[in-house]
Amino acid sequence: MFEVFGFYKFIKINTLKKNKDILQKLLIQNNLRGTIIIAKEGLNGIISGKSKNILILINKLQSLFSFKKFDNNNKSKSSFQPFHKPKVKIKKEIVPMNLTLNPKERNLNTHLDPREWNKLIKKKDTHIIDTRKPFEYEVGTFKKSINPNINNFRDFPKYLKKLKKNKPIAMFCTGGIRCEKTSVFLKKKGFKNIYQLNGGILNYLQKIKKEESLWKGECFVFDNRISLKHGLKSGTFKMCSGCRKPISTKDRKSKKYEEGVSCPSCYDNLTTEQKSRFRMRQSQIYKAKKSGQKHIFQKEYK
Repeated sequence: MFEVFGFYKFIKINTLKKNKDILQKLLIQNNLRGTIIIAKEGLNGIISGKSKNILILINKLQSLFSFKKFDNNNKSKSSFQPFHKPKVKIKKEIVPMNLTLNPKERNLNTHLDPREWNKLIKKKDTHIIDTRKPFEYEVGTFKKSINPNINNFRDFPKYLKKLKKNKPIAMFCTGGIRCEKTSVFLKKKGFKNIYQLNGGILNYLQKIKKEESLWKGECFVFDNRISLKHGLKSGTFKMCSGCRKPISTKDRKSKKYEEGVSCPSCYDNLTTEQKSRFRMRQSQIYKAKKSGQKHIFQKEYK
């Protein structure tokens, strides 16, 4: 069994290249996989490995960057290693939204725990915003939530023009980090009652029992588990190799679904040449599995 640890911390970091090298070496030494992003505004990552090795990394992050607690973190389990390799990346932002966040701008008073969140989103006048991308929203979301249907944060201001600035706004995302930035952005635009789900969907699914839940569907995650259910148990979605979008059990029953090739979303958009190429790739994966070997494109699904 593997432990999966997701985290973020807004903290000023100066020596990015040196810290990248230290963390890359640490991941390799402790047989950890996943991705850590470092930027001048902080850290964001999700890694997987044995519990004792995760703890070594946590202690190193806290000592290296001089902090006691992450802004948010979550732990879950996986029966297989959900990442292919260890990666540490230097970026302009720890979550790409064209908005650098100063840690002092975070308003913790508006971070709601899952039970407080339930009370807020049950109110009729609350505007519930799913800040994730459209394909994530389709896998699962909260009842009555609205997805701005934008793939780039630059388009977000256009959506804001439709909202009343005094109306309660409840925002959520996978782990909370996108809402951290969006809430600061909204505040600067004059919005008064902005709230966010502390720890995001993952914290909610871990803390709230299914019978008390206002969540519908599953939560998309950026690793080879693809989706998670209540209790952070592995979900039912898989990834289409043709368009890299999550596909449900229902999608996989479609005549347009072919493992490693296409799904109902991309079948009509793929050329004959693309499908042929994908079939050849999938054939190589089948042969590698049969002979007990691994293929470069093989996913480590359970």
